[in-house]
Amino acid sequence: MGVRSFDELRERALTRAPLRLVVAGGEGPEIAAAVIAALENGLADRVLVAGDPSKMTPLYPDPLTSAVTFLSALDAADCASHAIAAIHENLGDVLMKGHVDSTSYLRAIMNRDHGLRSGSTLSNVTVAEMPSLNRLIAATDNGIVPSPDLAQKRRIILNTLPLFRGLGIAPVQVAAVCATEKVSDALPATRDAEALARESNDGGLPGFEVGGPMGYDVAVSAQAARIKELGGVPAAGRADLLLFPTIDAANSVAKAWKFQGQARTGSIVLGAKVPVLLNSRSDSVERRIDALLLAAAVLDGGQA
Repeated sequence: MGVRSFDELRERALTRAPLRLVVAGGEGPEIAAAVIAALENGLADRVLVAGDPSKMTPLYPDPLTSAVTFLSALDAADCASHAIAAIHENLGDVLMKGHVDSTSYLRAIMNRDHGLRSGSTLSNVTVAEMPSLNRLIAATDNGIVPSPDLAQKRRIILNTLPLFRGLGIAPVQVAAVCATEKVSDALPATRDAEALARESNDGGLPGFEVGGPMGYDVAVSAQAARIKELGGVPAAGRADLLLFPTIDAANSVAKAWKFQGQARTGSIVLGAKVPVLLNSRSDSVERRIDALLLAAAVLDGGQA
């Protein structure tokens, strides 16, 4: 049986070698608190932090100085550049967004010459543990691709394979979420969902079973799936991964889980040369640590 909670994921992560963490922008107190927690909990043992050393030094206690190395950087773009260079030099396993803006951070990651792209598409996934479910559930793409086409949706699904392997979940039940279960030319997302489900059924997406098009209710509720007579469709009522047609839909649902669903969540960017953390400025230390736990799972599952 696969991992069903973040506490279980933490237990697994602490049995593996500690992470080597690289942080782009370490000046914020919330970033420092997350780094300190990762070190104190044994999740990480080495951290490179790019930023202004004069502002970072007071945030990191003396007992941890042997595990933390500062990389002097002038601004957000310089922080991201130095952090990515450290990854290229094999000085870190995971890249974390610190006190830098998302635009500078992502621009550096997706730079074709010096970034961390490993394929044609990067994507973000949020994993949630909610009181209403007895398992983890994930939503994608809620951070990178605004309106993915069919080929990008296929790649977004495949990007998650290392994560789910690391979580011990196979085959991954994928719900291609749409406004309706009926295929309609007026709703192109339903055509894409139908195509992905057909490809999966034909064995073209190994490790995944894709169902769709289906509404959100059918994806997460076995009762809704039965009422709509879709209980036998892959992912219906038991989805591990919800694939949304747009970034707006995925982002809204992931935030609803977090703020109204009392969900414990972590998010991670997949498809790069290493796991990449794209934390929201409103994320707590716990959410940043949970994202690191997902990064450990991705590393255990191997890159896609």
